[in-house]
Amino acid sequence: MKKLLSLLAVILLIFITINLSVMSADTAFYVFSAASLTDAMTEIANEFENKYPEIDLKLNFASSGTLQKQIEQGAPADYFISAGIKQMDNLENKDLINSRTDLLKNRMVVVGVSEMESEIKKISDLKKSVVKYIAMGMPESVPAGKYAKETLEFFGLWAEIQNKIVQTKDVRQALTYIDTGNSDLSFVYASDATVLEKGKILLEVPEKAHSPIIYPAAAINRSDNTEAVKLFSDFLQSKISKGIFSKYGFIIN
Repeated sequence: MKKLLSLLAVILLIFITINLSVMSADTAFYVFSAASLTDAMTEIANEFENKYPEIDLKLNFASSGTLQKQIEQGAPADYFISAGIKQMDNLENKDLINSRTDLLKNRMVVVGVSEMESEIKKISDLKKSVVKYIAMGMPESVPAGKYAKETLEFFGLWAEIQNKIVQTKDVRQALTYIDTGNSDLSFVYASDATVLEKGKILLEVPEKAHSPIIYPAAAINRSDNTEAVKLFSDFLQSKISKGIFSKYGFIIN
């Protein structure tokens, strides 16, 4: 009888240990965020964890289209901030999100290397022979690329400068191409331009040239981190977060 009780005790201990391990593995809180939010969200995440040290916040940055697909395929996500309405609409149509809100706005700009400053005074100057490469996100999956394409179509330049376009996996890669000298010009958000090291803003794109740039945010339906979602959602609306967003050039909605 004692042997049986000892065996049962060992089994119970193993069961408790396994369950504690599973619980520990599931305590992370995953926020999927558009690449253009990298600097702002990294700073906000640090502030959030300082206030709520019990929450293990994990950030995943990529293009909004890539993040949308990851969520659809079951990736561990609790919260999503997109740089485009389309990607959030797709998730909402599949009943994968809730508590959706329009968090931020942004503006499109054309940035370039210093040698381009005297050459680029208006959007039609993108046709000049001195401009060899223009970087922009892939319009199909990167919202910034979609807005850039809409802008070029608005001004009747899309077909004419196709041979100069270099498509990137996200808006941050388009930005990096300026600092590394791999592109003469890039279409990026005004918020991205705040972290340029070598390039500068050469043109501001008029809002009428593209769809409204809105950053929707939402909780993922399958998330079990209900309390963390509520705390994080509220924190994004706090004075601290709004100050950080403003510092990086975002427009508070």
